[in-house]
Amino acid sequence: MSEQPPGEPSVTDNAELSRYEIRLDGVMAGYSEYVGYPDRRVITHTVIDPEFEGHGLGSALARGLLEDIRARGMRVVATCPFVRSYLQRHEGEYDDLLGRA
Repeated sequence: MSEQPPGEPSVTDNAELSRYEIRLDGVMAGYSEYVGYPDRRVITHTVIDPEFEGHGLGSALARGLLEDIRARGMRVVATCPFVRSYLQRHEGEYDDLLGRA
């Protein structure tokens, strides 16, 4: 019996808990917590469940939350080391969110 390939991860904003969640095949694989302000989101902490580590879900989560923040016309402040590192690895892609456009 062959394994089914996993579906595409989905990133959603759970505003009630102030965090972005990433799900794979309906199962929550991780989240990034934030503090929300009218004009920006401060990303404070990211967690990927150990069962899902090593499959690029942290990067998919960072990309998804940054795209959502962009779509809302907001800025981002990354105090979370993982998201800060993601922004450094993708220098220039998100300058409009950082105020360096």
